[in-house]
Amino acid sequence: MIQRSLRTLIAGGLIWSLASATQAFEQTGKVDCIAPANPGGGWDFTCRSVGRVLGDLGLVDGNVQTINMPGASGGVGFSHVVQKRAGQENLIVAASTVTTTGLARGQFPGLDASMVNWIGTLGADYGVIAVAADSPYQSLSDVMKALKDDPRALTFTGGTATGGWDHLKLLMAADEAGVDDLARIAYLGYNGGGEAVTQTLGGHVDAFTGDISEVISFIESGDLRPLAILSEERLPGKLHQWPTAREQGIDTIAPNWRGFYMPSDVSEDAYGWWVDTIDTLYASDEWKSVMTQNGLMPFKMHGEAFTTFVNEQIAQITDISRQIGLSR
Repeated sequence: MIQRSLRTLIAGGLIWSLASATQAFEQTGKVDCIAPANPGGGWDFTCRSVGRVLGDLGLVDGNVQTINMPGASGGVGFSHVVQKRAGQENLIVAASTVTTTGLARGQFPGLDASMVNWIGTLGADYGVIAVAADSPYQSLSDVMKALKDDPRALTFTGGTATGGWDHLKLLMAADEAGVDDLARIAYLGYNGGGEAVTQTLGGHVDAFTGDISEVISFIESGDLRPLAILSEERLPGKLHQWPTAREQGIDTIAPNWRGFYMPSDVSEDAYGWWVDTIDTLYASDEWKSVMTQNGLMPFKMHGEAFTTFVNEQIAQITDISRQIGLSR
């Protein structure tokens, strides 16, 4: 009797194991990566660079196709995924602090962070305030002195809408520098850093506020000149020559994480597979090289820990926005 029961349990366990193995997610076919902005910005960089490394490492079965979907600082892409792509397990979406800013400020009407699955990060991209090479402004201190005298003295631009992360990091620096009437500082937002850089280089605005990965090629070519990088200390390698805001007496740090979310209603196996795959990519030498080349700093957060982090950051940004009068 005992032996028969044991055989039954063993058989049942084998059947359960086989069923689990059968249900395990196996990624096949093309992967879509939505970059919720125009080509040339940080989200576009995230999709294209990650897609290339996923393919080079053989981590995905098919090609990774980047789909640009600009609008509302990521809100159009977020809404599309929530409303039309639920359950699609071959879809990932580039995200960043810009995404959590939009969610924190209610810029994605009727949507919240719980409506998607947060996969993980790929590093942090620190903020930068930069000018065209021939700009008369030589330091962030010069800029802030001008804004203290007149908050409308300069016009800034970035790859997010008014009240988005690029705008907020500028206002955080201005607030720290003692600039009054932050709401009067002129800022023009675009759907992606590419357009904002074009406006800066064309002389249509005075300064750019964004992230290092968006402008590193323009810095290397000499077209853009950083006034300050918003990091704890100078970044390593080729970016080491550029000063931080902190060095100039303006204690503002603004890291922008890069990562992914995927639709709701996917299987736990599929979600776990993507978490593990992005973790594998993050640890690879190939991705470390991409990080070094593009000014990304180490920042690892995956799965449940990342979901918790996202919710905490949304709460923090909501609080910051209220302090500077930009919350809705």
